[in-house]
Amino acid sequence: MDKEREEQVISLCQKLVQQKSYSGEESGVVSVLSENMKQMGFDEVTVDKYGNIIGCIKGKRPGKKILFDGHIDTVPVTEETEWTYPPFAAEIHDGKIYGRGTSDMKGAVAAMTCAASSYAKDTDKDFAGEIYVAGVVHEECFEGVAAREISKNVRPDYVVIGEASELNLKIGQRGRAEIVVETFGKPCHSANPEKGINAVYKMAKVIEVIRTLTPTHHPVLGDGILELTDIKSAPYPGASVVPEYCRATYDRRLLVGETKESVLAPINELLEKLMAEDPQLKVKASYALGKEKCHTGNEIEGERFFPGWLYDKDDEFVQDVYKKLQEKGFTPEITQYNFCTNGSHYAGEAGIKTFGLGPSKENLAHTLNEYVELDQLTKVTECYYGVMEALLK
Repeated sequence: MDKEREEQVISLCQKLVQQKSYSGEESGVVSVLSENMKQMGFDEVTVDKYGNIIGCIKGKRPGKKILFDGHIDTVPVTEETEWTYPPFAAEIHDGKIYGRGTSDMKGAVAAMTCAASSYAKDTDKDFAGEIYVAGVVHEECFEGVAAREISKNVRPDYVVIGEASELNLKIGQRGRAEIVVETFGKPCHSANPEKGINAVYKMAKVIEVIRTLTPTHHPVLGDGILELTDIKSAPYPGASVVPEYCRATYDRRLLVGETKESVLAPINELLEKLMAEDPQLKVKASYALGKEKCHTGNEIEGERFFPGWLYDKDDEFVQDVYKKLQEKGFTPEITQYNFCTNGSHYAGEAGIKTFGLGPSKENLAHTLNEYVELDQLTKVTECYYGVMEALLK
């Protein structure tokens, strides 16, 4: 990383942050990436139906395909005036770029793009394989759903997730699911409640029983947590009406090997037992469905079930990258992410060899005064370069 290349990745990161890109509004970032990828010598730059942008550099010899995955949507800024520096100005202060998406995760996207370009130039593309850099949409809504379209088109052998890791290697994560539990009652005037069936009272009993479930456990990833996150009734507001419907949403953290069927099975068993004991109880559990509009005009939708995944630290591809980073003077730890990523699709669904490697701290995502350190940004660019050296052989 000479001075020119450091300035290149810093400048690209700033340009990306300056494009506000809430989920479904990523077109500005796509335009900036497209222009820069073409200027940087990428062989192909395409945008798919969801609006994911994919840049490709092909080596002169056949070999493995590496996909660098970085989402380009961000969570919203709720109160711009509370930020010390403007959230979409990408100003540099005290060795940090400040702004929404700097850490989560436009810094990584900039670094991936620049590293791929530098590697292609330095090798004159005389390497075995293909390099793909994907700017992925709608990750903040659906971890891995837009990524399905990318892996279908690219069919990578390896995936590098650029979520923040402080330059450490992440070889797994818990997944997550949104489980919806619904109770169905009978409406009536609240002056005569005995003539109806209060769906909220029924839900209260259901919630208490669900709390007795023992969570699943994994020795590395921990517990398969099941936590109530919200509850709603209808009609709302229920002026003088006994509610006929109640919906509770649970966040379920998923472990390796858990399926849609295995996760719902113990809940459904409890619900069946409750309904057998109470003839008035009508209740069901299912996965939440999401649907969003893409910046291309198309819709993206899917069940909110995003699997967990985990590789062994001694797996060959992990060790190849680990040793190369050490050779380059880095000292990464091999650990797991504490949150869900697009790896839920690549590793959890598709079984593609996947690991995480990104700049900055995990706990900066979605925060006020989000930033990425310039030092981390330039170093992760070197790390991505090393990944190509390790795996394209």
